[in-house]
Amino acid sequence: MELWQTLAISAAIVIVVAVVAWLIYERNRTRHLRERFGPEYDRRTAALGDRRRAESELAKSEMRVEKVKVRPLSTSDHMRFMEEWKLCQIRFVDDPAGAVDEADHIVTDIMRTRGYAVDDPYDRVADVCAAYPNHASAFREANEVVGRHHRGDASTEDLRRAFVNFRALFDEMLGGQDEKLKRVS
Repeated sequence: MELWQTLAISAAIVIVVAVVAWLIYERNRTRHLRERFGPEYDRRTAALGDRRRAESELAKSEMRVEKVKVRPLSTSDHMRFMEEWKLCQIRFVDDPAGAVDEADHIVTDIMRTRGYAVDDPYDRVADVCAAYPNHASAFREANEVVGRHHRGDASTEDLRRAFVNFRALFDEMLGGQDEKLKRVS
């Protein structure tokens, strides 16, 4: 066999190995993002109509959240947010719209206190989707209701659902049982 034939065969083998490695990487990346983001993966893929573009956005969101130095809430912050939420819940009976706006502000304040970027609404939604993927759909729905409310187009039932969605995220953001155990120890 001549040298050029050996080089051509070697080059073909390298190309085949590179393609196989790339396909394995892509498959693992897709699997990881599907597992990490759950329904948000499907929602983003459908919204963008391009799996690669959606995966790129999700990976960027994931990297941005991983770079955030998430701070645990101090005991005083935790108590303050719990008290604010109790007052917000009481307010819902007489002023559902005001309570939903307040719930949105409390969630935003918790994010800010924990170190997330909250000034840009897009970043806030992306951070919630990456940090709390199980609440991404509910958070999006709550934000959509807040927008409709500001346009005068949200029913009391819509506001109730938004409030419940904010409450679920609030509970998760406050750290749940794991956060309480860390503070006690």
